[in-house]
Formats: sequence, structure tokens, C-alpha cells
Amino acid sequence: MEYVTAVPHPRSQAAGPARAGRRSLALALLCGALGAAVALLATRQEWSEGTATVAGGAFPLTAKGSDVTGVPAALAIVGLAALVAVFAVRRAGRFAVAALLALCGAGTVAAALLGATDSSALDDKAAKAAGDTSATVDALSHTAWPYVAAVGGVLLLLAGLLALRYGRQWPAMSGRYERGAARPRRTAQAAADPDRPEDLWKALDRGEDPTGA
Repeated sequence: MEYVTAVPHPRSQAAGPARAGRRSLALALLCGALGAAVALLATRQEWSEGTATVAGGAFPLTAKGSDVTGVPAALAIVGLAALVAVFAVRRAGRFAVAALLALCGAGTVAAALLGATDSSALDDKAAKAAGDTSATVDALSHTAWPYVAAVGGVLLLLAGLLALRYGRQWPAMSGRYERGAARPRRTAQAAADPDRPEDLWKALDRGEDPTGA
């Protein structure tokens, strides 16, 4: 009995990396856009709350993420811009932009986690409310929104890592324009046919001599 060994077709071998590139591209776009949106949304929510003693009574205070730190929102915007710029550059430029995207995600995570236990924003508000620079907030508590911002940073970080790993397989915005520029341009018009009157008139309109050799 003879055994026949199947030889993989070259097209099937090439389809694997192409399919992985498309999947990683879609996943990176989803993670990057969603991560930036989540981080920006989280910074607009209340991160901490407490009370300050004013005229012998308790005065409620709250602090949004933007009051605590502006780093997550700023890095989310930079990361979103880097996600778009990944498709506008190639080779070393794409690697650099992908690294920037990953760093934005890591920085967002770090800033959000540090802000999760920060009380300086509420202390400043307590000092202003009490009119005493040494006043601090009482009954301090934190919400889950800083950790939501950290999740957004993780998604940005994942998008950056995908760009670093698979970015070479992704298309670039300028590709179709470069292909169009590579096409040879027509530098000369077809010679006029003396037997076709319409060709003679067209040649005259172009300022050519239809009777010339």
C-alpha cells in the first residue's frame, strides 16, 4: 500500500499570517478606542468623597478624577492619537508609535491606581471650605472609578502590544497613494489617423500638426 503525503499549498501557508494580521488589527482598534473612551469617561466621574468641618458642622465634599490627577485623561488622548498614527507610518516609525501607545496605556494604569488612594484633592477643598490651610478631609472614601480608568489603561496597553507584535502586517494609509504614483504616466498622445476626421480636429485642438510625421 502506498501512502501519499499531502503537501500544503503555498497560498494556505500565506493565509495564516494574513488572517492573524487582520484579527490583531481589529482587536487593536477595538481595545485602543474602547480603552481611551473608558479612561476619559472615568476621569469625569467622582473618585473620592468626604466631609470638612465648617462652622461646627460637616460639609460634604467630592472630587472627580480630573480633580485628583489629569494624567489618565491626557495619556488617553495621546494614546488615541498614537493609535491613528500607527497606520500613517511604517517600519521604524510604526514601531516607535506602537511603543508610545503601549507606554500611554501603562502610564494610565499607574496614574489611576495612584489616584485611587489619593486624598490631596479633597484636602485642598476642605482647606478652602474651612478657611484654614491646615484643615483636612474627614470620613474619606473612594469609589471604583479609578479602577475603571485603570481598565481603560490596560486596554490601551494591549493595543500597543498588539501593534508592536503584528504592526508590520498591518496596512498603511499611504499605501494606495504610493501604488497609484508608481503607475507610469502617459506622456504622449496617440498619433492622429489621417483617415479619421475627428482625430484631425482633436489634434488641431491640442495645437499639434496632424500632417506632420
